[in-house]
Amino acid sequence: MTSNLYPPSRPQTVGEILDTAFRIFRATLLKCLPLATLSLLAGQLPNIYNLLKGGSLQQRLASHDAVWWLLEVVGYVVALTLWSAIVRRQYAMAGDQPSPPEGELASALRLVPGLFAVSLLLGLAVLVCLVPAAIFAGNPVALVAAIVILLIPASYVAIRLSCAVTAYLLTDRGVSASLGHSWDLTAGSFWRLSAVYSVALVLMIVFYVLAGAIAAVIAVPFALGDVAMITAVTAAVVVILGSIGTPFYTALSLAVFGDLSVRKEGTDLAARISPPT
Repeated sequence: MTSNLYPPSRPQTVGEILDTAFRIFRATLLKCLPLATLSLLAGQLPNIYNLLKGGSLQQRLASHDAVWWLLEVVGYVVALTLWSAIVRRQYAMAGDQPSPPEGELASALRLVPGLFAVSLLLGLAVLVCLVPAAIFAGNPVALVAAIVILLIPASYVAIRLSCAVTAYLLTDRGVSASLGHSWDLTAGSFWRLSAVYSVALVLMIVFYVLAGAIAAVIAVPFALGDVAMITAVTAAVVVILGSIGTPFYTALSLAVFGDLSVRKEGTDLAARISPPT
């Protein structure tokens, strides 16, 4: 059963938010895994192109021609579309919501321009917090110290805007309205969200370290000492294992958004008083 996972019936604790994210992740993994795998592969199109061209690593990094840039743009658009479709699919499954009439991928593609704008503005807002560190560019020690200090306001802005993408994908709000809605939703929840994201980050780091180790163990016996083959096999295994992480991240964003919506907007009350279908 997934229909009782979103929205939650009441405000949740940190542990309950993470539990909801895991439950959404488990319930939707099989149907989201193909999209997640294709998303990661799309993001690797420029690297695949460089590998096919051959040459040394330095030559490949320096040969960013027109085709490489085209693949970079296409790969990003495709990955963003597939990622959006994962969020909307999890939302439909977790909340027993109908799928978009035009289909999840077509619906997600329609939202990509606005989603790109939301992501860009979010990133710029965080980077602005780090700009003052540039005055210490000539002193590496002072530069590092300044960046560490400025990470505090940057983290604050990132957390306050962390629901903007989900708000844009799941509501009828525009770009600026989604950013503002995230700022409103996260008010008063900074430390609680910091705990949620910190625990999730540690779990993801552990997972990707294990994925890399598993990839290396699998690659070495098949590669027979060929460095290029080891790299290719390792990359393939990492993509396969890493694709599992994408649905968890999107499930976490959905769980956080649902909890904040209940706290700020009374989504649970609306669900209770809505007529049965």
